[in-house]
Amino acid sequence: MGYNMIEYDLIIVGTGSGMNYVGSILQQNPEMKIAVVDKDEPGGICLTRGCIPSKMLLYPAELVREIKSAQKFGISAKIEDIDFKSIMDRMRNAIHSDIAMIREGLESDDVLDYYHGVAQFIAPYTLKVGAETLKAPMIFLCTGSKPFVPPIDGLDSVTYLTSDEVLNMESLPESLVIVGAGYIAAEYGHFFSAMGCRVTVIGSGPRVLQQEEPEISILARRKMEQYLDIHTGYRVVSVGQNNGMKKVTAINNEGDEISIEAEQILLATGRASNSDILHPEKGDIVTDEKGWIRVNEKLETTCKNVWAFGDCNGQQLFKHVGNYESTVVFQNAILRQDIKVNYHAAPHAVFSWPEIAGAGLSEAEAIEAFGEESISIGFEEFENTGKGLAMDLHDYFVKVIIEDNSQQILGIHIIGPQSSVLIHQVIPLMYVDGPQTHPLVHSMDIHPSLSEVVKRAFYSQYSIGEYHMILKEKELEKS
Repeated sequence: MGYNMIEYDLIIVGTGSGMNYVGSILQQNPEMKIAVVDKDEPGGICLTRGCIPSKMLLYPAELVREIKSAQKFGISAKIEDIDFKSIMDRMRNAIHSDIAMIREGLESDDVLDYYHGVAQFIAPYTLKVGAETLKAPMIFLCTGSKPFVPPIDGLDSVTYLTSDEVLNMESLPESLVIVGAGYIAAEYGHFFSAMGCRVTVIGSGPRVLQQEEPEISILARRKMEQYLDIHTGYRVVSVGQNNGMKKVTAINNEGDEISIEAEQILLATGRASNSDILHPEKGDIVTDEKGWIRVNEKLETTCKNVWAFGDCNGQQLFKHVGNYESTVVFQNAILRQDIKVNYHAAPHAVFSWPEIAGAGLSEAEAIEAFGEESISIGFEEFENTGKGLAMDLHDYFVKVIIEDNSQQILGIHIIGPQSSVLIHQVIPLMYVDGPQTHPLVHSMDIHPSLSEVVKRAFYSQYSIGEYHMILKEKELEKS
């Protein structure tokens, strides 16, 4: 029995960042025949079950925290009710509206062909989608990632949530155990506790938010413990049911055991590759030991003219990185340039309470690369600015890492209100050739504004030794 082979100039698998340059591609090549394939609702993970829906939930949580802190400013405010379902419905309605608009656009597009189905390689440059077989000399793989589900005894016998299922919730559980202590745990711990749920976080590493600077992790935990019950250094070994409640059992390296009962479990244990459903090996595409698609510095896979970007290549799992990578692929695959990816100042933010942001090297990485004697640490606390004083901010800070000779900004790390905004004063400078500190130090900031704390961090520079003495005084030195 034969099959129907449809030939294209370009196949795009995934409707997230892979769609960024379709208009530009068609401008360059108006006759180009393009197929777009997605097994999920169109729009990509960021829109359908990632950044956008989660941030729509976190903003109401932020309002709850602000209202509850109003008393210290002489404002008597009381939250009479939190309508959890209304908050969830607002998020879902907005997301579903966007998805419907994208779907309608794809289905009615007379320039490209849209396939809603699973794409599987059956040969190099050849994909099977349902009953159709598609072939193209150029393919963009933008297949995203999925929640990682760890092998925990008893997990298959209980219902649990991941960051996907959370978005379908209709009612607020009274209690919740979050397995994991990274950014997903920090953000959803903030959300659920602000909604009125009793939340316990269990992390296997020694710190919450282990990818952050140790002093930021220490301060973040101190602040988060005002609304979360946190256990770090504990590995969850089993889950089960007990009188209608979920029971989570974990042990630490000393063999100490804890058991937590809660109405619901949320797995926040990271992201995993979903490239296996592609059968990449049949397309001559190599993956690493965790299933991430291997790419070179130009984001080309081991099969020539097949490109992988966004989460699926496992480089940095952020939407803004996927968008940046889509630009690199457009330049290399379509414009035939020779551009290499550069992640040296890729920023990230954790929209927890408190908010956290970072870009560039950690202190440990900077010391390894440049040597301790070549580095200065800039440090300033929010409370030492006029706006910080007005907002009654305590303990929050900005840390910058500077290479002394070149005045290159190697890294920046912030914990405090609007961190995700403040960091953008510095990120563009990290792309400047030559000394990078001069424009910021010699420009003017509005006074009083939170942005002043960033500039003052550059004024207040210390040696590594001096900086760690400051941390010890503030009890932020890692133990």
